[in-house]
Amino acid sequence: MMHFKDHKLTPEREFRFHDTRRWRFDFAFPERKLAVEVEGGTYTNGRHTRGSGYEKDLEKYNEAAKLGWKVLRFSTGMVSKGEAIKQVLEVIEG
Repeated sequence: MMHFKDHKLTPEREFRFHDTRRWRFDFAFPERKLAVEVEGGTYTNGRHTRGSGYEKDLEKYNEAAKLGWKVLRFSTGMVSKGEAIKQVLEVIEG
């Protein structure tokens, strides 16, 4: 995400956060336990909005929460409009 570079942020991409499951975050700041997920296909009946894909996402995000992660979720539109980076910065800058 180019917005990270614009703000000199260097999250880890495809960060595996779970010891036994293959779950990964799109972007992660492990030292802060902050994850950023970009949910594609929200208007095209993509994986994240269909039944089984949605349930699998719920399982992943609930497990992340139990492990102490804060997960910010965004649509691609929110990323394009700059809403995502604004919220990420709000969390990082506290």
